[in-house]
Amino acid sequence: MDVLQQLFAQRFHAPPEQVQPLQGQLGGSGRNIIRLARGPCSAIGVLYNVREENAAFVDFSRHFRRHGLRVPEIYAEDLDRGAYLEEDLGDTTLFDFLSANRAGEQVAPEVVAAYRQVITTLPRFQVEAGRDLNYKRCYPRGSFDRQSIAWDLNYFKYYFLRLAGIPFNEQALEDDFGRLTKFLLTAPRDYFLYRDFQSRNVMLRAGQPWFLDYQGGRKGALQYDVASLLYDAKADLAPELRAQLLNDYLEALAGFIPLDRAAFLHHYYAFVYVRIMQALGAYGFRGFYERKPHFLQSVPYALKNLRWLLQNVTLPVAVPTLLEAFARMVASEQLQGVAAEADQLVVRIFSFSYHRGGAPQDEAGHGGGFVFDCRSVPNPGREARFKALTGRDAPVIEYLEAQESARQFLGAVSALVEATVGEYQRRGFKHLMVSFGCTGGQHRSVYFAEQLAKRLRVSHGVAVVVRHRELEQRGE
Repeated sequence: MDVLQQLFAQRFHAPPEQVQPLQGQLGGSGRNIIRLARGPCSAIGVLYNVREENAAFVDFSRHFRRHGLRVPEIYAEDLDRGAYLEEDLGDTTLFDFLSANRAGEQVAPEVVAAYRQVITTLPRFQVEAGRDLNYKRCYPRGSFDRQSIAWDLNYFKYYFLRLAGIPFNEQALEDDFGRLTKFLLTAPRDYFLYRDFQSRNVMLRAGQPWFLDYQGGRKGALQYDVASLLYDAKADLAPELRAQLLNDYLEALAGFIPLDRAAFLHHYYAFVYVRIMQALGAYGFRGFYERKPHFLQSVPYALKNLRWLLQNVTLPVAVPTLLEAFARMVASEQLQGVAAEADQLVVRIFSFSYHRGGAPQDEAGHGGGFVFDCRSVPNPGREARFKALTGRDAPVIEYLEAQESARQFLGAVSALVEATVGEYQRRGFKHLMVSFGCTGGQHRSVYFAEQLAKRLRVSHGVAVVVRHRELEQRGE
């Protein structure tokens, strides 16, 4: 964290007054993302120990800005220590905007307009900025070649099919993978492939889309990124809207290259399948392997997309074993059960210090939830015997359980949250955030967060995620 504060001071000539982590267990990238602020000055700091990927993001950002594309400015960097500081683009992603302005498959016109802006900007990345991009900076591969495709297909096979218990003939599936790969590589692939062009990687600021997370980009085919956006699982776009946006993209693309629509569409749905498989591999790795159940919440939407593809698309390449595996996935009661379990209400409980950045931001994009101030309860931190301990340690727990005010506080908070949990479950809501703040974020807030989590796990059928922000920053 010190390196980010140094970079902030280097840029803004004063240290930050607030330091707020933005991504924890809900993130899938492995990067630590932190907002640093002082008065009106704000920036996003990133800590990540893969130098090549950091260098790719920094170089690509500067390249895209030279082409007039809306990407964050790089304020400062220290790649030797795995850190860089970039422009703060706010908190509203395209996915957030979509989620807040839809009723089922009915999406508000202003959301459709935002999607059109996004997808018609894509050719500028792929073609215009892609012409003179330094592809030597790409990480881990310079192109979406045979090796890249094999990584994605095996990711799907081993982390989703295997872990989800879907039976398949290994050699027959490998034969299908070989034919599919050979077909994919017949598509023109001299363009910039953004790689992760999805609704959570587009920020909306002052009505304009801004673009993030292209550090995995490489040279490749045009179809992949369109598939990424239109078949983004939890975005759950209706087939009619996907068709409309695909047409908008192709019209925009025709302004950059001579376009043969039939040739583009000949390869398009094969890339849709590959992108869905890559995403399912990620859901399986994070959800089944790393035991982070919220990643499995996207599985029902991916299965819905697969069901539509199986019913409406005929691929121009024979992959019978792969299609049979998809059909088994769609019909699997076990997989539907895993998805249904993961689709339960997730209650995220935080502890924090009021003196070190204030209440945590809502990572789920719903604007926040309960924030409870624990400072009315006697503070164990004032006693020398507790100073090195936290609210998870038995002596602190015993001390607080002996305090009548602590018992009353926990009872009142639990009653309020439990009533809300019941109502959220009845209405089908999927996210609830509860934060406890105290002076140092070490004793009282940690204790109440742990106690509430224990109560909810026992009897309410919810997924509970607990994070102690200040303890995390200290490496505990």
